[in-house]
Amino acid sequence: MRATLPPNLRSLEAEAIAILRETAAEFHRPVLLFSGGKDSVVLLHLALKAFRPAKLPFPLLHIDTGHNFPELIAFRDSIVATHDERLLVREVQKWIDTGRVRERAGETRNRLQTRVLLDTLEEEGFDAAIGGARRDEERARAKERIFSHRDEFGQWDPKNQRPELWALFNGRLNSGEHFRVFPLSNWTEVDVWRYIHLERISLPPLYFAHEREVIERKGFLYAVSPLTPVAEGEQSHRAEVRFRTLGDITCTGAVRSSARTTDQVVEEVETARITERGAARADDLAGDAAMEDRKREGYF
Repeated sequence: MRATLPPNLRSLEAEAIAILRETAAEFHRPVLLFSGGKDSVVLLHLALKAFRPAKLPFPLLHIDTGHNFPELIAFRDSIVATHDERLLVREVQKWIDTGRVRERAGETRNRLQTRVLLDTLEEEGFDAAIGGARRDEERARAKERIFSHRDEFGQWDPKNQRPELWALFNGRLNSGEHFRVFPLSNWTEVDVWRYIHLERISLPPLYFAHEREVIERKGFLYAVSPLTPVAEGEQSHRAEVRFRTLGDITCTGAVRSSARTTDQVVEEVETARITERGAARADDLAGDAAMEDRKREGYF
């Protein structure tokens, strides 16, 4: 039997479910962005609460860089099969092969996802993309509305967003425009983990402490892999680590941790002094406005 949610989580859950239902009612063809990471798993859990026993009124979509952790992809496919929902996967590699995007040496594929996402939204006719971003993750995301408007080029202008007084959302669109919708906007990392713990939500094992071979590079601990091999002059070592966020393996760092259960992770996150992206995502530290620049172009 699941534990009773405390009032703040009950309120956040009710808000997120209302936003999901509003999105399904407001837009002609929404889609839920789903990578298998913790926030998208919580979002799927909430969507199932919102619409079961019916099937979800929208498909799931993953823009796959091809540089993800294998454990994450295995979990993604497993949970989608468990719930018998439709998952669309669009692979960045195909856009590279056709010359639609260009991969540059030394750069991650995260930025390349933008073009793939925008092309997919246009081709499939999706007018709302539901994502698991939260305002506490990063200062550019703190500027987002829950219904975040994108123009006909898929671009985001933080100075041209609609007001959302009294939880009233304006989803009016002109031709070619779309919205990003963020039901978890008002959640924090601690809220997410407390909810996962109380709702007993399954996650990829990478989120919990385990021992693996890592290298220290520019202040981050990277998992040794074919995509992140040990470079000349570096030395790998084994360490007990976990991942606070999961993304492209080439820019996602681990943190030293002994938290092997959800309640232990909650305790660890409660005392953390830096956000999960600040602690583990190297691409967000490329400049003071790295995330905002990507979002203006159409990134998640």
